[in-house]
Amino acid sequence: MPHPTPHKHGREEPLVQLTGLTCGYEGRVALSDVTLTIMPGDFLGLLGPSGSGKTTLLRSILGVVDVYQGQVLVEGISPEKRRPRAGYVPQLETIDWSFPVTVQEAVMMGHTMSNPFLPWHRRSDVRVAAEIMDRLGIGHLAQRHISELSGGQQQRVFLARALVSSPRLLLLDEPTAGVDIKTRDDVMHLLHDLNHQGVAIVMTTHEINAVAAHLPSVVCLNTRVLAAGPPEEVFTPEILKLTYGADMPVIHHDGLTLVAERPHLRARNARRGPLHDPDTSGHAEDHRA
Repeated sequence: MPHPTPHKHGREEPLVQLTGLTCGYEGRVALSDVTLTIMPGDFLGLLGPSGSGKTTLLRSILGVVDVYQGQVLVEGISPEKRRPRAGYVPQLETIDWSFPVTVQEAVMMGHTMSNPFLPWHRRSDVRVAAEIMDRLGIGHLAQRHISELSGGQQQRVFLARALVSSPRLLLLDEPTAGVDIKTRDDVMHLLHDLNHQGVAIVMTTHEINAVAAHLPSVVCLNTRVLAAGPPEEVFTPEILKLTYGADMPVIHHDGLTLVAERPHLRARNARRGPLHDPDTSGHAEDHRA
């Protein structure tokens, strides 16, 4: 599994620095006053409800959002001035799987993105792509159409596409969403191996216990950074309520931090049937969470 504690950094320069960043799209603010530092070799999970700005934070590092205040630096340079050396894996549900490309062609697009002025692929590029596909267990699928693959295989294709340019930084948007438990574990072990080989990883996730609790560092977002640090420090009922707007008890057991999602009171009442208040002459109580 990933490093149990955050890396200890020496005199390395930050890989990514977000300073007082307020950004969004067409005048609409999606993230406000975000300050965050990502160091070489970090493995960071971004958590928050839908619309909290997790994907926007990834996109700010890639330089594809509107910056209204503050700055983004990747290896000391604004992504507006130089395309970051970063691999990006989008959410699978955002991809058009009917697009007529094979696995090999999809993976090779990663070379095109890093070398947009070359209209052809060098032999070395093809060789590297083949090595990465073999490493990810999809080499035998090279000539298959991407629409014919399982969810886990599709995830590996886009991981391979992100890795062919040998990035120092890998950005993943919900890489374990919509896959089965085995595939999720396979993906996380693969990311663990990449991280130990020196690739910094930033990933968004909705899976608190299955994914985030096992990462060395997490950030709770809800249009701004609410907390950052190891899961055992960040996952408290107070921080989780600020993040998700719901009561989420935290249990510490046998070295593990487990977060329980308390059912909404109205939902509990619906399962039990109407609750009657003896002081309201038989009228059902109106419970509001």
